[in-house]
Amino acid sequence: MTELAGNIRGSTRQLVCSPVKRLINRIDPPVIVLLYHRVTTLPSDPELLAVSPANFREQMQYLKDTFPIVRFEEDWSGIANPAVCVTFDDGYADNALEALPILEEVGVPATFFVSTGRIGSRSEFWWHELERIILETESLPPSFTLADDRFGRSWPTGLPGERRAFYQGIVRLMNDVDAGQRTDWLAQLRRWAQTGEGVTDRHRAMTVDELHLLAASSRVTIGAHTVTHTRLSSLSQAVQREEISASKRELEGWLGREISTFSYPFGRRSDYTQESIALCRQAGFSKSAANFPGQAHRWTDPYQIPRNLVRNWPLEIFTGKLRGFWTR
Repeated sequence: MTELAGNIRGSTRQLVCSPVKRLINRIDPPVIVLLYHRVTTLPSDPELLAVSPANFREQMQYLKDTFPIVRFEEDWSGIANPAVCVTFDDGYADNALEALPILEEVGVPATFFVSTGRIGSRSEFWWHELERIILETESLPPSFTLADDRFGRSWPTGLPGERRAFYQGIVRLMNDVDAGQRTDWLAQLRRWAQTGEGVTDRHRAMTVDELHLLAASSRVTIGAHTVTHTRLSSLSQAVQREEISASKRELEGWLGREISTFSYPFGRRSDYTQESIALCRQAGFSKSAANFPGQAHRWTDPYQIPRNLVRNWPLEIFTGKLRGFWTR
């Protein structure tokens, strides 16, 4: 099927489904959950994770002026009108330093799902270290060979296009392995590139003090997001249990309060399993957030709440995208 034909088919499907969605939404007003990662301005953002402070402020003001805004942990079964919920994943420092002041200024509540393993380390998340080594290092050898019994392979790295393909390829591989393998692969890359471990303010996680600052706001709820931000479906049941439960314990130890919500790393349906869902329930979480588009209704599985990813859209694009979220 050509791209054009696919676009036509997609548009037709949306037109056919829209009356049904409108009827469902009248019967049971939905909640649209938005997913953010960062609020900051970056010189390079290959993962498209950052929303500029200016765009974020306009987005939040529009939501505040237009919709009821609910908190993720609340019971949504009694809402009378379609509503919006704002969430963040990962635990970047800019969540506390740049997103929080805007949320408080505009008056919008948000839930921040925090991956605990990097809190206080001042080191980069692994995908940013890959970006720094592969895409930002000026001079690299002409090729890289990954030493791994299962995933080992080689990539050419002499040209800019080859570097981008290498970056995209190894990111996909790292999504499928555990934290120990990622650590080994990053060490291989550092030796190959003759560079050190990344320590930078640009991409770091929060300090414990910044986590306390974030959690102290009446606008903020803190949720768990595993320890090492590893795809749960790639892990054994025992390791999944530790990733899920330890992130809850660590956050509760830092903050002195119960942590009742969770989000799956990466969050697509293939990134977690029925075991993951059961383990979240056993750990005492009341809701878990996924990362596939959709609406939350009374019948939605509370351990698979759909979320709609927000990019660095100016207001006119954001409002159009938001209209589309109601018909998915």
